[in-house]
Amino acid sequence: DTKNQSASQVYFDINTGLTQKIFDFFLESSAKKFIFFSSVKAAADSVVGDMLTEDVIPTPVGPYGESKIAAEEYILSKLRSEDGELKVAMQRDKRVYILRPCMIHGPGNKGNLNLLYNVVKKGIPWPLGDFENKRSFTSIDNLCYVVEGLLTKDVASGIYHMGDDEALSTNELIALMCEAMGKEPHIWKMNRKMMECCAGLGTLLHLPLNTERLRKLTENYVVSNEKIKSALGIDRMPVRAADGIMKTIRSF
Repeated sequence: DTKNQSASQVYFDINTGLTQKIFDFFLESSAKKFIFFSSVKAAADSVVGDMLTEDVIPTPVGPYGESKIAAEEYILSKLRSEDGELKVAMQRDKRVYILRPCMIHGPGNKGNLNLLYNVVKKGIPWPLGDFENKRSFTSIDNLCYVVEGLLTKDVASGIYHMGDDEALSTNELIALMCEAMGKEPHIWKMNRKMMECCAGLGTLLHLPLNTERLRKLTENYVVSNEKIKSALGIDRMPVRAADGIMKTIRSF
């Protein structure tokens, strides 16, 4: 819902309510493995420190992240005994994985990546080149590789963050889009302080560029994938971040 038009309750009805029903069915079934697609937004709206790891105390903001963490908590509550440890029977007979991917993309993608692509395609200059932010993405190919690994290998139950190995800046993202289109990138390095002042003015005057939107466009959001790689016994994801992005962009 890129336009934020869905009512809050819809997120909880689907992300939390349906997950509860399916997970209860799994517990009574003969199925051995359950993979829940949560989100890094269930863990944190903004990353404090260098990168987001599974050790973070969840502080979601908004109905999407809040409904996902509610689903996670329900799953974990069903797995824990009174002393807080995972039930031995569950450890022995069933495996439960909570995957928290950062932004997933691939051919047929819909979302913020498409919005940025359409801006770049029109030749509109990017004025925030002075901000060197880093963000993690998740190629659909890497995600499918991880899911296959969870299904075919003996991996311990738990929470796992998911992302490509390399984080990309918005400037790098725009450069890749232009390369795919055979265009020269128009990245303007407008003075950072000046842009922050403009955003502050935008907040006061209710303009499209405000302080909150500037933060979202320029903040760092780097996600660690070390735990899932260690669990699968691999050193690298099969697809490089830049190659995955190029594949997605070319599909547009």
